[in-house]
Amino acid sequence: MELKRPKRIVVKLGTNLLTSGQDSLDLKTIERIAEEISAVKASGIEVLIVSSGAVAAGRDSLSRTPGKEKLQLGTVAYRQALAALGQPQLMLTFELLFAKHSVEVAQALISRGDLQSRSRYLNVRNTLDALLSIGAVPILNENDVVAVEELAGEVYGDNDRLSAMVANTVDADLLILLGDMEGLHTADPHVDPNAELITIVTEIDDTIEKAARGPHDKRGSGGMASKLDAARLSMDSGIPMVIASGRITGIIKTICDGERIGTRFESTVSRKESRKRWILTGRSEHRGGVSVDPGASNAIKNRGNSLLPIGIVEVSGSFERGDIIEVTEIDGMTIGWGLASYPSSDIELIIGKNSKELPDLVGHYYGAEVIHRNNMALP
Repeated sequence: MELKRPKRIVVKLGTNLLTSGQDSLDLKTIERIAEEISAVKASGIEVLIVSSGAVAAGRDSLSRTPGKEKLQLGTVAYRQALAALGQPQLMLTFELLFAKHSVEVAQALISRGDLQSRSRYLNVRNTLDALLSIGAVPILNENDVVAVEELAGEVYGDNDRLSAMVANTVDADLLILLGDMEGLHTADPHVDPNAELITIVTEIDDTIEKAARGPHDKRGSGGMASKLDAARLSMDSGIPMVIASGRITGIIKTICDGERIGTRFESTVSRKESRKRWILTGRSEHRGGVSVDPGASNAIKNRGNSLLPIGIVEVSGSFERGDIIEVTEIDGMTIGWGLASYPSSDIELIIGKNSKELPDLVGHYYGAEVIHRNNMALP
């Protein structure tokens, strides 16, 4: 199967890659990665980074901190302190190294709830879209200071699952997990010298499950088991995922060019099909709806346009920002379903209005669209 060149990718950088297995950041490795990502970005591909390494970077900072003996080793509070100390160092490193290529970076700390709450999900999505639109590279990490699950080893697993959730949130075309492993093997190559690389996975069955193991050291919290969890999320979202070694020069470009390297997880559904299936649950799950005039109906059905407030003639039901709502014509004929960018109480105030008037009418601004075309599905 011919692989299409992606337009938007998420690259997850693992702890062992960024630190080379030490208690501090490997500046040479990060400098090379920054150079490679900048080159890929210059070729027209939008890039988001999900970066681990804050806790490891914090160990270096802690060694220079007076009173470090007051922290109890091994506790969640200890690791939270390491994350808080290391995050500025990690971001400063990225900022300085990307600046060499005239690329601006933006930090985004998120927690699990941010991608599970409907309204916060849209806020994250809109913010990341805005950053990409101005040419910045968003760098995301789990907010370890307030979300303890990853530090306790219970949620994302070294940001693997988080990266898959982010890829789904921003409609990425490809997710790349870079670490110190070449990919998924038939057994742990650190234990079994005869382990063979698995190049393509189209289904995560018992054989693939058996091949996965936990992290082979104590620095990263990931390992192949959490990467398989990420693969499930990614494949269910219609997004291919590649696990590869970040120590290979030019690895990101190689993957984007469609060359076979590492382990590629192929989805059986397209990204659009996956998203459409989810939104189409609005057939039975929608909490309300809006009726639109003939002009808006035609623009949505025949031109793939977003729904703007100027085309709305009526609001039905009560719903919140991020809920799935039904879009109908004046006579009640269903046009489709989509995620509301504004609650029903706001839409009541902006019916038939120009989008430029939204901030004055409702006191805030979530975008010009009541439903963005990317968040809409037609039957």
